[in-house]
Amino acid sequence: MAAELNGKIALVTGGGQGLGRAIALELAARGADVVISGRTDSKLVAVAAEIEALGRRVVTVTGDVADRADAERMVAAAAEHFGGLDLLINNAQAMGNGKKLVDLDDETLELYFGSGARGTLYCMQAARTLMVERGGGCIVNFGSSTAITGDPTFGAYAMTKEAIRALSRVAAREWGRDNIRVNVVCPAALTKAAESFRANHREAYDAMLKTVPLRRMGDESVDIAGAVASLCGDDWSYLTGATLMLDGGRLLFP
Repeated sequence: MAAELNGKIALVTGGGQGLGRAIALELAARGADVVISGRTDSKLVAVAAEIEALGRRVVTVTGDVADRADAERMVAAAAEHFGGLDLLINNAQAMGNGKKLVDLDDETLELYFGSGARGTLYCMQAARTLMVERGGGCIVNFGSSTAITGDPTFGAYAMTKEAIRALSRVAAREWGRDNIRVNVVCPAALTKAAESFRANHREAYDAMLKTVPLRRMGDESVDIAGAVASLCGDDWSYLTGATLMLDGGRLLFP
């Protein structure tokens, strides 16, 4: 693997499992030192061992991005241990059973918006100063094709994911002069949630898969993490404010 991110310092939120873990490992494999954060210390410790096995430095921070103080601690750890921050991957997001719009309550909205839109904003605000000090940086946020298509029972999730896309476009315009790029990835990967959906709703899963031109769900490491890591490199230095649909062609826009 080319060490295209040598000297870069990254923070991956939700880095203790799933897509966050895959991205953290890919960034490390390409030469970055990584801060990983999440709510479960044991998961972070396990991923940290994998990163160290790649020969990179890693720091774990246990906390919840929905808490501004926690989000600021995560970003501060990059400066404290590695001297700054170049890459911010806002992966953390609550998941769970969907509710119809008429059943949405404040607790559900708080859960999704806190971990998603608010947590993304908190980390971005904390990261900006460090990135300016480094001469710029790259922020990758996450949207969802579910939000774009308006899938039933995903109202709270869809709302926060589209809020993240709007936030990212504003940040791209406001922070471009600081050489900070902000882009969004909408992934479709065979995560634990997707595997559970396949196991419990096989007919619906197969029907969904038929809408994907490539006829497969993406691989967390190869298809998604690899693309995110590439987005952080110099080859994509002129891209900002964009949404990349890493969904096998499920949503095609004219």
